[in-house]
Amino acid sequence: QVQVVESGGGLVQPGGSLTLSCAASGRVFNFNAMGWYRQTPGKERELVASITIRGNANYADSVKGRFTISRDGAKNTVYLQMNSLKPEDTAVYYCNRFPSRADYWGQGTQVTVSS
Repeated sequence: QVQVVESGGGLVQPGGSLTLSCAASGRVFNFNAMGWYRQTPGKERELVASITIRGNANYADSVKGRFTISRDGAKNTVYLQMNSLKPEDTAVYYCNRFPSRADYWGQGTQVTVSS
């Protein structure tokens, strides 16, 4: 059973912006803090940002001031607004509850930052 579906990735130039979306099932969204994670080949998946049910957000130091996480209860959707993108932000981005649960991972969405 699909729990989350990520979308919005793509190719963007350094300094550009993208907004990722994560449509989650009600069971996942309504009862959990949510997080955006990312992974590059050969590295472990890392937490990028998280948001509580009440909307309190936390960010990894590497994205603080550039990324904004938000959630829309009417749509069961979590967003990641990414500004001032850098080549090192290139990764597959995933959403999951926070802390993550193994059977909630989706397919992810590829973000490539390159000129």
